[in-house]
Amino acid sequence: MSNDNTMTFHGRVGTKVELREGSVPWVLFRVASTPSWFDQATRTWRDLETIWISVKAWRNLAQNAAESLEVGDPVVVIGKVRTEKWTAQDGQPRESTVLEANLIGHDLTWGVTKLQRVDRQPAAAAKSDDTVAALAELEGESVEVPAA
Repeated sequence: MSNDNTMTFHGRVGTKVELREGSVPWVLFRVASTPSWFDQATRTWRDLETIWISVKAWRNLAQNAAESLEVGDPVVVIGKVRTEKWTAQDGQPRESTVLEANLIGHDLTWGVTKLQRVDRQPAAAAKSDDTVAALAELEGESVEVPAA
């Protein structure tokens, strides 16, 4: 039995989903969710604070996400919760919670989609990636990636 923390997150794609090529194709993008509740006193809906999470996907899932998702699309993501750590350019330690996706799909509450199957060759095993730089880019920072 695995002790991984699995999470289901739904919201809207908040950043461009760009395919990054390395030894294995991958994507890193952000998803936002704004919970709301009905205020009985004012008889109106009220929004709570928006929750943002970075989503990372590998291989075929990454390629399909890059071709399928656009900013604003409603999505459901299921994956493992991870913490990515790095040192920023100013020398300060940084960390970000990342949802490493096993499944990504459109939220069909908001519309329809049609599955189009693709035939891709299997990719090689992962060696390293540029997650640190990509996370910093998503969070609006510039970092110096340490040498491997």
